Amino acid sequence: MSLKAGDKAPDIALLDQTGTMRNMKDLRNKTLILFFYPKDDTPGCTAEACGFRDNYDLFKIFGAEVWGVSGDSEISHINFSEKNKLPFPLLSDTNNKLRKAFGVPNTLGIIPGRVTYVIDSKRIIRSVFNNLLNGPAHVNEALRILEEIRARK
Repeated sequence: MSLKAGDKAPDIALLDQTGTMRNMKDLRNKTLILFFYPKDDTPGCTAEACGFRDNYDLFKIFGAEVWGVSGDSEISHINFSEKNKLPFPLLSDTNNKLRKAFGVPNTLGIIPGRVTYVIDSKRIIRSVFNNLLNGPAHVNEALRILEEIRARK
């Protein structure tokens, strides 16, 4: 079952490309932009990740962390991150445990979905954006939700 806005986000405990364990509890009152993407080094995933990279300073101004997640290995993530100068962690979900916990669907039953979650500091999902074909739209949607969160404070 896919998680939706208003649901509590499941625990996260995955290694990133540097071998660092990433946990929700480490965020200390920050909003998390968690984007699931199909595969390192594909055109759509590269455009999406680079969109998050190009707006990374703006996410920081909003007090948000950005984490990417795919089923690729740490080695693949290292290469993808270095090649594209990504300033944020890429989590290796090689057994798709986190993808399943969030209920990220596959497209056509075989392609891992592209879904972005905005999770507030209380671990409540504020937004779910699902669009396989338009990776850059995920960045715009995450920024829009962060602006809404800021306006409510």
